[in-house]
Order: sequence, then structure tokens, then C-alpha cells
Amino acid sequence: MSIPMNRSDPLSALEAADYAFTRSAWIATTPAVAFGLISDVSMIGTWSPSASDVAYEEGGGPWPGSWFRGRNRSGDREWASRSQVVESVPGSVFAFVVDDLVRWRWSLRAEGAGTVVEQSWQLLRLEPVLGNTREDLETLRDHMAASAEQTLVSLSRWVSEQRAAPRD
Repeated sequence: MSIPMNRSDPLSALEAADYAFTRSAWIATTPAVAFGLISDVSMIGTWSPSASDVAYEEGGGPWPGSWFRGRNRSGDREWASRSQVVESVPGSVFAFVVDDLVRWRWSLRAEGAGTVVEQSWQLLRLEPVLGNTREDLETLRDHMAASAEQTLVSLSRWVSEQRAAPRD
């Protein structure tokens, strides 16, 4: 049996739901503190290898409906993005949708003396700007997964360094 395909649209045979991942790391702080760090979007550039200059729009904050803007980069490409907070439960979940294309979700749960931080990414719709082939979209997903892993490692390291830093 063959899958019908619109030859003028190479994305027609692909499903956005097939492009997703989840990564997690343990960090040495409480879920409440982790939530405060993650939902303060201006901090993301501290840990992320691919995001910078992130800030809530005027009147915005870590609650559903708020918008924020930032810059993203991959290799030699750089672009502006606009995101909307879609879920925010202090100490538990912070999620946002970027340019109506992808959903990022941070889930937090206490474990031992710290928190397991889980970062998920889900492609919401297919757009040629993201790639025109299965290989393009797999490359995008894999790049974003590597970026998420680096972000989680950097966040964990940063939290540990802050705890170890002398207090004035």
C-alpha cells in the first residue's frame, strides 16, 4: 500500500508529531527555585548554547498568555523568535510555544535533595523554513536535543556553582 503524496509539497507525507524529544537532568535545588530560574526567560542565555537576548514583552511574566522575544542561533544562522507562555504551574511546569511552530515544556519534580528537570520539545506543524525533508527535520530535532542536553548540563552546573559561591 502506498501513502498518497502531494508531489508539490514534500512535507505532505510527514507528521509533525513524529519530531519530539525529552531530556532530563538532576539539579541541586528545590522545584520552586528551579521554576523561578526557568520561568525568568531572561536567564536562558546563561545556560543555552542557542538562545540569547530573551525578555518578556512589556507587562509580561511567567504566566499563560504572556509573550517574550529572543534570538536563536544554529551554526552560522541567527534569527529572532517570539514565544507565548502556554502553561505555568509554579514549582511544577513551565511551557511555551515558539512562533506557533514548536512547544518547549519544562517539568520539575523533587528527588532527594534536588529536582529532576525534564525538558521536552515538540514540533507542532511543518513549515518549509524548518526543512523540506525527513532528513532535514531529523537534523533539526537532533540539533535541538543536543542543545537541550547542553542547556540542562549548564543549568545544573550553574546552580551548583551558585550554591558553592561565597555569600557577602
